[in-house]
Amino acid sequence: MNVLRETDQTLDWPAWPEYALSDDLLPPLREWLADGQRIALATLVSVEGPSPRPLGSEMLVAGDGRVAGYVSGGCVEAAVAAEALLAMADGRPRLLDYGVGSPVLDIQLSCGGRIGIFVRELARPGEYSNLLTTARRERRPVTVLSHRTTGDWSIVDGEAEASLAQYARVHTPPLRVVAVGGDPVTLALARIAPMIGVEVALLRPHGPATPPHGVAPAAYDPRALEQALDAMALDEWTAVYSLSHDAETDHKVALHALRSRAFAVGVLGSRHKIESRLAQLKDDGIDDEALQRLHLPAGIPIGAQTPYGIAVSILAQLSQSDRARSSQ
Repeated sequence: MNVLRETDQTLDWPAWPEYALSDDLLPPLREWLADGQRIALATLVSVEGPSPRPLGSEMLVAGDGRVAGYVSGGCVEAAVAAEALLAMADGRPRLLDYGVGSPVLDIQLSCGGRIGIFVRELARPGEYSNLLTTARRERRPVTVLSHRTTGDWSIVDGEAEASLAQYARVHTPPLRVVAVGGDPVTLALARIAPMIGVEVALLRPHGPATPPHGVAPAAYDPRALEQALDAMALDEWTAVYSLSHDAETDHKVALHALRSRAFAVGVLGSRHKIESRLAQLKDDGIDDEALQRLHLPAGIPIGAQTPYGIAVSILAQLSQSDRARSSQ
């Protein structure tokens, strides 16, 4: 039990950090708004030294104490939630300072760094939710600009930078993997990718009219391969993996994807076919720079032999590729 300073409120902190299992804060935001809750938002705005969470990580705190998201490795979340409730009570945003050199001596970070967290009640939360939901649906990057003193926010298109007056938090579209095929690996990938926040689009050329039972992909297209590929928008937050076990299909998918903005392209198959696949792609005009995005065979080599194991190796590769291009 955490006792909140300056109030008679208490905060029942969960025994297990289920609040930290997803970075997607839009579903809980919509749920809490439907419940009539006031909402506070905490954003990681500065990092000195090591940090378990990247700059821009966020937490939502509802007026009834519910929490979603996290900004550290569990060291400060309860304290941040308590401060968020106080921010809703007194109407004052606050910049929290934790870690090495911080005046808050009773809360230290196990990583040895120092972090700043901006906490404020979220003004016009319904409008905030609607604007971010629309940007996500349209797969547009937007930036939330928050005034450093008042907490007032605005949302602008594209990736804007912070200023002396405003913090900037960029929201990019969620990662999406386009999986082409209908084998067990495709099914396993479609089932577990959403668990790590990756959307799935399934292309099953000449396949059944409906997606597999228990799977709700962001898109499903059973039309002929050329039609499905032409209709699929491949942006820079999309990876494409051909899991068809058919050489002609794999080549068409890789060729199309490498000519797009997709950040990663993979083909499931034998290592013995790598040279012939690369030669064919080069003959069709794919240059060495584009081929840097191609993974042959698909997946990180972890020795996986089951559908779920191979799907995990593919998702690990996708995550690794995304992190590598983000750091660049």
